[in-house]
Amino acid sequence: MVVTLDAELLDIALRSLRVTLTALVIACAIALPLAAMLAVRRYRWRRATIAVLNALMGLPPVVVGLIVYILLSRSGPLGALGLLFTPTAMIIAQVIIIVPLIASIAHQSLRDLWAEYHDLLISMNVTQSQKVRTLLWDARRALLTAALAGFGRGIGEVGAIMIVGGNIDNVTRVLTTAIALETGKGQFALALALGFILIALAISVNLIIHWMGQTEQESRW
Repeated sequence: MVVTLDAELLDIALRSLRVTLTALVIACAIALPLAAMLAVRRYRWRRATIAVLNALMGLPPVVVGLIVYILLSRSGPLGALGLLFTPTAMIIAQVIIIVPLIASIAHQSLRDLWAEYHDLLISMNVTQSQKVRTLLWDARRALLTAALAGFGRGIGEVGAIMIVGGNIDNVTRVLTTAIALETGKGQFALALALGFILIALAISVNLIIHWMGQTEQESRW
């Protein structure tokens, strides 16, 4: 099925990539500037904010799914939008899950870079936004690593996605939910094919992260 590019298999894989990549772009747009601001700015509750951000990395996905479900259900505050059991609901859940992860990893890299750039940027009397842009640009390789880590977390998510997406065929069925369904039905050929694709994606992400880490170390030398 993998070699012949089975139509159902390809449809599920492409839907998974579309949902996760969309969530990743949105999450990066939120998490990276947040991480840079936490590295640059000094305010009273900064340490508490960082601690909460790190704690949210371990937020149970099923809890996120439950919260999003309540918000998007007909009786919820956003029920009128009709987003429940749609790819949009799945994207929202994935964004909430991966933003703390990306922000936390990015903050560690940006904090170290800010320690090197602090005196120079302060002496140049640049604005906060210029400081943030400088850090984000110069740390782009490390930030890409953070983004790839977020992608790995999102593509393998099943609990929250199952709750808010409903695993509807040709609508919200993705790799992880399809594997769970097909295994329960005893359709092990399709489940294994989906599993191979998911493993291949996970390994590819880890190899890219490792390669980028090696490249970053070599560039510093």
